[in-house]
Amino acid sequence: MTIIGVVRNPVKLESEEEVRAAVRESLPDAEVRFFDTTEEDPGRAMAREALDAGCEFVFAAGGDGTVRAVAEVLAGTGTALGILPHGTGNLLARNLGVPLGGTASAVAHALAAEPRRIDVGTIEVTEGDAAGEHVFVVMAGLGLDARMLEETDDELKAKAGWLAYVKALGAAAAGTELVPVEVRLDDDPADRARIHTLMIGNCGMIQGGITLLPDAVPDDGQLDLLLVSADGVADWFETVRTVVWDNGLRRLFGGETISTDVVRHASARSIRVELSRPQPFQIDGEERGEVRVFSAGIRPGALLVRA
Repeated sequence: MTIIGVVRNPVKLESEEEVRAAVRESLPDAEVRFFDTTEEDPGRAMAREALDAGCEFVFAAGGDGTVRAVAEVLAGTGTALGILPHGTGNLLARNLGVPLGGTASAVAHALAAEPRRIDVGTIEVTEGDAAGEHVFVVMAGLGLDARMLEETDDELKAKAGWLAYVKALGAAAAGTELVPVEVRLDDDPADRARIHTLMIGNCGMIQGGITLLPDAVPDDGQLDLLLVSADGVADWFETVRTVVWDNGLRRLFGGETISTDVVRHASARSIRVELSRPQPFQIDGEERGEVRVFSAGIRPGALLVRA
């Protein structure tokens, strides 16, 4: 008998029967076991319980925090991750083409998909609030996006979804300043710059179909880097044009990624970042306090996914 685990955020997904019915459509004899997350644990202990129970693959049912927690535990094992997107961003689901229209379509997608391996990113914080190693599956970074998360009203987010981030964007931009940074890619000499936004990603797409990292591929064994140094109205216009048009809509018709003096892209297997002063930091859409020194790495093909 096939045993399928569901690590579920019960606030995001209340119904067990909806999942069971969707599974029965494809696997009538499968057993479905639920492992509910808590406020203290977004899914790590529950994913380990699912592995110990012999689940052949495990759904993460909830938002990006649940997906990241389950992926961290499943990485390096032969147990596949399925995604039931019930969050605000649903970033990994978007990047892997998982349907966002409901539980039944997401379950059917996962059960029909051939398992594939994708990379997992790591962040090692050596000086900051969340010291130690952290795993990410989409992107991590500092600057505008992290400050935007700080400014986002949780009550409005619950009511309006990702549109709540739009309200926070103005406040975040107003509070963002250029910060000196030293960045080292692989074994290359360190590069110094003044930036307000730095993104390191395994996948490139965020909400609204916007692609911040156009060269990011989740199974290429590389990390992709974005540095933004906009300062003033003209620089902001150039940033929007480069992100939305040059490396967004125009890329649909082919062409290489464009870097400018204000918006710069790069790829590497390892990235070390040292900031002149601590900055707010996020990992897969979750605030992680402030960091000053950290390193990013890649674990190629570490995570088996059904997508």
